[in-house]
This record gives sequence, C-alpha cells and structure tokens, in this order.
Amino acid sequence: MTFSDRVKHIVRNIPEGATRTYQQITTAAGNPRAARAVGSVMRKNCDPSIPCHRVVKSDGTVGNYNRGGSMAKAMLLTLERNKETVL
Repeated sequence: MTFSDRVKHIVRNIPEGATRTYQQITTAAGNPRAARAVGSVMRKNCDPSIPCHRVVKSDGTVGNYNRGGSMAKAMLLTLERNKETVL
C-alpha cells in the first residue's frame, strides 16, 4: 500500500463530525514528517468517499479545501458538528 493509499484509508475512516490534523494523519500513515505530502494527497482528492474536509491544520484552523475553499470546508465541518448535537 502506498503512502497515498494509507492516507486515503485513514481519512476515509474519520468519523462524521470529527477532525484530524495533517500531523495526526502523517503519524498514522507511518511518516510523521510528511504533512505537506498529506496536503498534496488531499488537494488532488476527487473521491467523495474520502472526506478531506475533516483534515485540519495543527493550530486548529481549517486550511484549504479543493472543493470550494476554506469557507466551504468550515461550513461542512459546522454542519457535521451541528448534526451530531441534534441527534
């Protein structure tokens, strides 16, 4: 399994309403110094089953999003978190 495949597998399994940092993803994928590589994988991701909007920066900011920018990413995260509290 390639690094990219490991990253996609990890991100695919982030629960709705939760987030993980790029650093957490790189560590789980076996290469803790590859945060930029995770960003590259997420930037190229077009698979809707891989919720790349759930990957955020270590400082808590959302970062960029290849499907509408950072505002769209923040909105998706807010909708998911609100859904969790309503249920």
